[in-house]
Amino acid sequence: MSSSDIFISETLGTAVLIVMGGGVCAAVTFKRSKAFSAGWVAIAFGWGFGVLAGAYIAVKSGAHLNPAVTLGIAIQGGIPWSDVPVYLGSEMLGAIIGAVLVYLAYYGQFKDHLSDPEVVNPPSGDEGLVDIEEAPKAGPTLGVFSTGPEIRNVVQNLMTEIIATFVLVMFILTLGLSADGKGVGTLGSLLVAFVVVGIGLSLGGPTGYAINPARDLGPRIAHWLLPMGPHKGGSDWGYAWIPVVGPLIGGAIAGGLYQGLFA
Repeated sequence: MSSSDIFISETLGTAVLIVMGGGVCAAVTFKRSKAFSAGWVAIAFGWGFGVLAGAYIAVKSGAHLNPAVTLGIAIQGGIPWSDVPVYLGSEMLGAIIGAVLVYLAYYGQFKDHLSDPEVVNPPSGDEGLVDIEEAPKAGPTLGVFSTGPEIRNVVQNLMTEIIATFVLVMFILTLGLSADGKGVGTLGSLLVAFVVVGIGLSLGGPTGYAINPARDLGPRIAHWLLPMGPHKGGSDWGYAWIPVVGPLIGGAIAGGLYQGLFA
């Protein structure tokens, strides 16, 4: 498989993953959306089906869509290390593209949300409902793009991402989905999608379950760059390292454990 095949496949697949995942976050967040307040179950299934669609599109490259998966597979021996930079670069690019497409698809909703006085200047009576430490760091639309913790605790947040990503990558590896480098296969893609839904429902509560460095960092970069006006707010860069480092650690542990136990 050539580097260009990997690049095109992973870029397109990851972009579609983010379009659908970020799209469901936007749909649930914005008042002028028909899915407003649909809830966490809708978000979990939206991301799961985003994984499914992205995996089918990126089947030629093995449908990693995720630097933590790429790292785990490389440690397990499923791909040569020389291919890893191409996978990582295309996954990041695809994630940024996908986030920009979500912004374009929901442009009117973003504009309406960022001009809503209750959003950009919440009533003083809401102070008890807001994490005072977190509020100044995250803009009112950042949740459409990236994850954030409900309780800001570095150790807990990092461990949550490590554990959740370990479950995902170990599941992929033990299915043998990427051992031959030919992709996850039809049934495998569906099973992985449902595992992503399950992780969201079971382990997504504390941090929003990034479980994918590209899924979080790429859209966060897009949020930082997009011209949303004076009320956009910050991109919470102080937290941004956790949904990158945590999933990479979880993926590396899964790859190493698989290599030690099953190779």
